[in-house]
Amino acid sequence: MIISLALVVLATAGGTLVSYLYDEGAAFAARLCAGACIGIAALGLVGFVLASFLGLTPLAILLTVLLVISLPLLALRNPNRRVIIQQDLRATYRAIRQGYLDPSRLPLGYIVFYTVIAAILWRAFQRAMIDVPEGIFTGVLNNFGDLPFHLSVISSFAYGNNFPPDDPTYAGVRFTYPFLTDFVSAIFVRCGANLRQSMFIENFVVALAFVGLLHRWALEMLRDKIAAAMTPVLVLLSGGFGWVLLWKQATEKSQDGLAGILQNLPPSFTVIPDTTWRWGNAVSTLLIPQRGFLLGLPLAVIVFTQWWLATSDTTTDAEMGRHGDAAKERKQEKGRKSKKQTSRKRGSDLRVPASPLLPVPSFHRMAAAGVVAGLLPLVHAHSFVVVMVVGACLALLQQRWRDWVAFFVVASLIALPQMWWSTHNSAVDAGKFFDWQFGWDHGQESAVWFWFKNTGLFIPLTVAAILWRSKNRPLVSRRLLVFFLPFTLCFIIPNVLKMAPWIWDNIKVLFYWWLASTPLVALLLARLWRQGGLKKAIAVALFTCVTLAGALDVAAIVLRSGRYDVFNAEGIRFAELIKQETAPRAIVIHAPVHNHPVFLTGRRSLMGYPGHVWTHGLEFAQRESEIKRVYAGAPEAAAILRKYAVAYVVVSPLERNIMNVNEQFFSKFQLVGEEGGYRLYKITQP
Repeated sequence: MIISLALVVLATAGGTLVSYLYDEGAAFAARLCAGACIGIAALGLVGFVLASFLGLTPLAILLTVLLVISLPLLALRNPNRRVIIQQDLRATYRAIRQGYLDPSRLPLGYIVFYTVIAAILWRAFQRAMIDVPEGIFTGVLNNFGDLPFHLSVISSFAYGNNFPPDDPTYAGVRFTYPFLTDFVSAIFVRCGANLRQSMFIENFVVALAFVGLLHRWALEMLRDKIAAAMTPVLVLLSGGFGWVLLWKQATEKSQDGLAGILQNLPPSFTVIPDTTWRWGNAVSTLLIPQRGFLLGLPLAVIVFTQWWLATSDTTTDAEMGRHGDAAKERKQEKGRKSKKQTSRKRGSDLRVPASPLLPVPSFHRMAAAGVVAGLLPLVHAHSFVVVMVVGACLALLQQRWRDWVAFFVVASLIALPQMWWSTHNSAVDAGKFFDWQFGWDHGQESAVWFWFKNTGLFIPLTVAAILWRSKNRPLVSRRLLVFFLPFTLCFIIPNVLKMAPWIWDNIKVLFYWWLASTPLVALLLARLWRQGGLKKAIAVALFTCVTLAGALDVAAIVLRSGRYDVFNAEGIRFAELIKQETAPRAIVIHAPVHNHPVFLTGRRSLMGYPGHVWTHGLEFAQRESEIKRVYAGAPEAAAILRKYAVAYVVVSPLERNIMNVNEQFFSKFQLVGEEGGYRLYKITQP
């Protein structure tokens, strides 16, 4: 685990150095957040390219680390930039030292804010996978189906030499699911971490960085500290009116008191199976179960931040062009004042200030945003599509053609090879992904009522923020409104078009509408708060109404001790037997369930859970039928085994529970090993 932590530190250092090439004036903490996400994504992409030729070997990992660290060192070639980096490091050291010597000078607001968020994220991701002697469990119900899948992907790279990658749950088919986040965890496994540690290290670092990046993005756009701090909270505690269900819970558990109610919270107040509560909470339904989204979101926020800052640069340049030397002189004077203020702050404030300005043209910002966007296809394809579509709309609205051409060209140069690789000779049926469907996942319920119930007052508050006028001045500036408008497509399109075989997966696009709307809602609530009196009370009530359902979902994860059984101890021991007795790329046939021990081995599964296979756009009915015929010992069973070059077959309680197993048919094969009720047979092909 120590080596894995060192890799994260090195990747973060490399990404942080890169930020000095394009992000003038950023605070060092913001650079670290961006550096962690960019560094981890680069570690995965560079590592995968090298591992495709060398395998996931120590040499491939070493070369990956050297490249991820050495290329960012180009930032040090500029002597002015070296000075800025040294100043940032010294300021950080002074801040830490002064905080240790004089705790009374600590910025308690920021410390409490991030300490609380870090503690919640730490606890939540700890419960994503619980590894104890009794087996592997999860404390997050929405992760019950996703956890075994991600473990199968990590294991396929770490233990199964899965290069070029087959789908680990559907042998013989190119793996098109964005897997880079799981590949990074596989690197950590190869460096000595266990499966739980490999996911937790990456998850926690990226999630905390995501909060910092949201905070910085909102602060740059809104220039309002309260609204900026509120933005990540509104994102993490997304939900709707599901908190009304708390009254039923309180009534049923009233005899247990508040502690009893909190200890026995239902798994979710935002997404409930077989109902029209479908929106879900960001932490419980997106960041924990969907690991690609966890890294895709912060990378997208980095892109959005640079887009915003680039428009600011362009505005300043245009103003200087109109007003000539006078405008230039005012800008220089403003810079001198800023440096003086920064100097005074460093002597009296423990916050690490923004770096001194080293002017970066908007063209360079947009090119850098293109680099980050180009990392997305193998991290999270939906995020890449959102970034490119929203970017195209903004380009049409802003008409800064030179900057936007730089963004799209750079992004395409990095992304297109990934897209070609993942779609070339793919077995995915694209026709299963797209269809007309109005109202997203509203079922038989009115679409209007469905959205009001699932998002609560969030949509009305967004509209109110846009329409708000104070002394004939809008709360939302024209520049901010223009920036926000393309994100409304992330709400409109998924409400008329099915974009995945499972309609609920449209949330991977829908959530970007929520993400972009959140700063507007935060700005409105901050304005009400500052007006004091009754309006301050209204702001608190509205904030509580918007976040309570999500807060209850997060509390259910953090406070409850319940857990859901994924792999039992016998199954885990059987998985170790398979790893010892079989070749890394062997094909194994087993029951098509989501939590089979084979997924812990890295061996290729003939077919896993049909629900996962279907959501990936693959046809599963024929193969599922053939698996059942094999286990029944049908006359064509031997031919089916030859057809798929199956090397081993598992007979266990999982197979017996869902299929008719002909024990006599399998008795003619060699019994390789047995663990409890699990048996592994070797198929000898003629």
